[in-house]
Amino acid sequence: MGFNLGMLVEGSVAVLLAVTIGYCAILNQRLKRLHSDRETLAKMVSDLVQATGLANAAITELKTAALEADAKLNDRLVQARELEAELHAQVSSGSQLIEKIARITAAAKTQPLPDAPAAKPEPAKPAVAVEPQSRLHSALQQLAMRPGIGGKAA
Repeated sequence: MGFNLGMLVEGSVAVLLAVTIGYCAILNQRLKRLHSDRETLAKMVSDLVQATGLANAAITELKTAALEADAKLNDRLVQARELEAELHAQVSSGSQLIEKIARITAAAKTQPLPDAPAAKPEPAKPAVAVEPQSRLHSALQQLAMRPGIGGKAA
């Protein structure tokens, strides 16, 4: 029986040793896969870091472009407001001039022209380039100097 018991212990140790070796082989394969996955994961992490850096740079550029566009838009709005005020002033001035012309022409229509002796026609003056506002002003003065109006309607 001593011989059988020793052989039984030796046999069970050999079986356990074979199972341990098999389990170690399985663990070795898993460790190899984990190691290869680790390299892949490290590459993915480095790619992700690089993509994040590019995204941050793009966001910075977009912010800069947005700030520049905002500044240009604000400048254009200021210019537009200034032009609006200038245009409003010009329209108001033009309306006042039209009202004066209307009053002068209405006064000229209601007053009869006196029979004046035929005057010699004045020699034609050379054409001078005059700005539109100066022309309007000189036309108003000429209307005011007409006989019968005398500048009363203005």
